[in-house]
Amino acid sequence: MSALAYDGGAMLSRQLRRIRNNPGLLVLTQTMPITMLLFFGYVFGSALAMPGEQYRSFLVPGLLVATAANGLMTGMFQAAQDTHRGVMDRFRTLPMSRAAVPLGQAVADLVVTAAGTVPFLLVGLAVGWRIEGSALEAAGAVGLLLLFRFAMTWIGIFLGLLTRNEEAAGQLGGATFVLPLLSNAYIPTEGLPGWLRTLAEWNPISAVTMALRDLFGNAAVPDGAAWPVAHPVAGSLAWCAVLIAVFTPLAVRRYAHGER
Repeated sequence: MSALAYDGGAMLSRQLRRIRNNPGLLVLTQTMPITMLLFFGYVFGSALAMPGEQYRSFLVPGLLVATAANGLMTGMFQAAQDTHRGVMDRFRTLPMSRAAVPLGQAVADLVVTAAGTVPFLLVGLAVGWRIEGSALEAAGAVGLLLLFRFAMTWIGIFLGLLTRNEEAAGQLGGATFVLPLLSNAYIPTEGLPGWLRTLAEWNPISAVTMALRDLFGNAAVPDGAAWPVAHPVAGSLAWCAVLIAVFTPLAVRRYAHGER
């Protein structure tokens, strides 16, 4: 365990330096959610049944979770890039824990996400979003958000190691933008056709979004929702536990075995 902590810390430092040396990508990923909040909140909010601040309060948790889901895309691209350029092969020749490299990438992504959440929440407060729940519930919401990002990053790392090509990973990662669209991140699911509502509410993004709305006190749990949305905190924790339990060992095993 001590070797994993030491090696993982070294890989974490390497990933943070990598992010620091690519400021353009860092600025883009940090400002995109704020841009989407302003665009969706002021353009779409005028066309929906919950106008103005009411929709923006509904939207902020959804955009937080949609941004967290993008860990799948960033994790996939970074892992595929390192694999395609031979970096992973060089790491495998070093006497270090096989879990250290993917773990360092996942934790570094988590650190950057946590830092990027702060300005987004400040902009959310500026456009009318408020925390209606307790401070403890709000802290739980942020912790749940970061746990979901961690889970999605592990999926991305595994897929990036599987594709082994940064161009293919970029194309496949772009397709992940459809995931928040099939959820309650941007619109309520109550008005969707039955089959589409079921599909959307069994999307992990919907459970985590509803959990954040519930903990922040921004919206009540809808009637007749599927189990993960009807019990959002339990559903979110269950989704995160399953995703981490499945994809963490898959990613570590894939990294350790290389092309075999």
